[in-house]
Amino acid sequence: MASTDQVPEAGRVGVERGRCVGAGQCVLAAPAVFEQDEQDGLVLVLDEEPAASQSKAVHHAVWACPSGALTFR
Repeated sequence: MASTDQVPEAGRVGVERGRCVGAGQCVLAAPAVFEQDEQDGLVLVLDEEPAASQSKAVHHAVWACPSGALTFR
């Protein structure tokens, strides 16, 4: 686990919509970065390159995704 005194890093969000199961854990973890499509319930990325201040939330969203559809690099 990362130390709490580390500076968050910016990165780029990746998604494989074909793997998404619509659980919505990403939206709960990082609502400024992720949303669910109203038509099919699958993940939509609102910000592919979120600010460093969103890094912790995005990492949590990637970790919480039950289908492994998300990446953050």
